[in-house]
Amino acid sequence: MEKKPFGRTGVQVAAVGQGSWDLPETGRGRKEAIAAIRRGIELGMTHVDTAEMYGSGRVEEMLADALSGLAREQLFVTTKVLPSNASYAGTIAACERSLQRLRLDHLDLYLLHWPGSHPLEQTMAALEKLAEDGKTCLIGVSNFDVEELREAQSYLRSQELAANQVLYHLKERTAEARLLPYCKEHGIAFVGYTPFGRGRFPRREAEPRGVLGRIAAKHGKTPRQVILNFLTRDPALFAIPKASSIKHVEENAAASGWKLDDEEARAIDDAFPVHAGPLATL
Repeated sequence: MEKKPFGRTGVQVAAVGQGSWDLPETGRGRKEAIAAIRRGIELGMTHVDTAEMYGSGRVEEMLADALSGLAREQLFVTTKVLPSNASYAGTIAACERSLQRLRLDHLDLYLLHWPGSHPLEQTMAALEKLAEDGKTCLIGVSNFDVEELREAQSYLRSQELAANQVLYHLKERTAEARLLPYCKEHGIAFVGYTPFGRGRFPRREAEPRGVLGRIAAKHGKTPRQVILNFLTRDPALFAIPKASSIKHVEENAAASGWKLDDEEARAIDDAFPVHAGPLATL
């Protein structure tokens, strides 16, 4: 799995990681999810993403089991505070609860899940405090557009904004118009979630005669691997597809370590153009 510098931090992070939204929290599905996450880590997908919102904390608890016994220094663990909890004191308390559920003494990255009603200045001050106290190595945000990023940065005194996690797939490339250039200019890692678009998966283009199908056949890859490769083509771009089965994790891992040529990238650009507009969220 290719690793690259995570924004301006210089920390080496897997280009393709593992998301955990909507993973099974009980029964056989939970066991399969744990096995998938561990397999992904074996394949170098060591960036594992979660949030206190997922299953009201139960997904964090499931991840604790998945990460148990693994070398902590090889992992890059991200979780997020809910905006409803993101007062100064609430952010500190939420991080402590997440650490307890994950059974970790620190996070690698802690994010505000989306802009909320609590004053952003308070939230950013709390994130800085958590970093200063060693509870998280890096801090960032999620679902922030350019103006919101500027505001968040203006409140920081001792830390830099390391990452912005946003919705990003072939049929939702709005972020490339303004947000991605801003992130690159300011050394902010751009982490795309839902890279396959869920209900907007490009099925027609993924068929054998479609643009993704043709490129996949040329490289001996699958259309999903072509998608992930394209969405992580820039040094600033990272992706966190959901890790739900060993089969899917192994497919995702093989999306890295090879490159689309310029003609192929242009063909994908033409099929899925960038449109200007407000940042999209789920």
